Amino acid sequence: MSQPRFGRMIPAMVTPFDKNRDLDLDRAQALAKRLVDGGSDSLIISGTTGESPTVFYPQKIELFRAVIEAVGDRVPVIANVGDNCTADTIDFAHDVAKLGVDGFMCVVPYYSKPPQEGIYAHFDAIASAVELPIILYNIPGRCVVNMTAETTLRLASEHGNIVAVKEASGDMAQIKAIIDGAPEGFAVYSGDDAATYELMQLGGDGVISTIGNVAPARMKEIVELCAAGDFDGALAAHERLLPLMKGLFETSNPILVKEALKLVGFPVGGVRLPLVDATSEQSERLAAIMREVGVLEA
Repeated sequence: MSQPRFGRMIPAMVTPFDKNRDLDLDRAQALAKRLVDGGSDSLIISGTTGESPTVFYPQKIELFRAVIEAVGDRVPVIANVGDNCTADTIDFAHDVAKLGVDGFMCVVPYYSKPPQEGIYAHFDAIASAVELPIILYNIPGRCVVNMTAETTLRLASEHGNIVAVKEASGDMAQIKAIIDGAPEGFAVYSGDDAATYELMQLGGDGVISTIGNVAPARMKEIVELCAAGDFDGALAAHERLLPLMKGLFETSNPILVKEALKLVGFPVGGVRLPLVDATSEQSERLAAIMREVGVLEA
């Protein structure tokens, strides 16, 4: 398989906060370096796992700038600039482009519940207004609406700078239709760690990962084995890590991935309201799973 523009294992990086829940930019830089050292091909900054709804535009700018300074010479840094307002997304993307990011991620507009033509027009307007490559992000569980394969392929075929989709619909028939119909060079990423193996069996390209924050080398192993056609080896690696892929989502993401980083000795602070930190019971269950899969020493 040819190597996608942004690689195959892309953590959606958590956003570190200090004890007052203010941005901890030093820790963000340290985490970015840790993830790259662990084998990450690119980084997504301020996605869902990065608590984008509660990190407002000025803080996002600070965060993007800090990560670029730390690792921008080593891997592509992709900024999540997507919003449910098309005009705001375009304005913000123009500001962020000046920082030197390598690409954008843009989510399907949430809350507004647009029809497919509205989803198309939203991304069409963004892609027409910016030059950097764009990863579309389809996550119906959070956005309420699903971007169909037809809409994704229409956008991919009409805009050369729409280069990938993060697919978290869970609909493998839809995902296969995108893979089969995509123009050359268009990448299809799993938006769910646990679905990565199946998606890559269908011909997909990799994962934009939550567990990659905690075990980047382990997730990298899975996608590289798949890309090499060693699906038996990939399945074994997938099954070894699967309990943690699922365990991190016992409650709303990124509550438990931040707790997992704390457990491995790399604390990144808690989450911002309306999310709440992991309970002691959740932490104990998570630690048991992490020991089971070999991410935490027994």
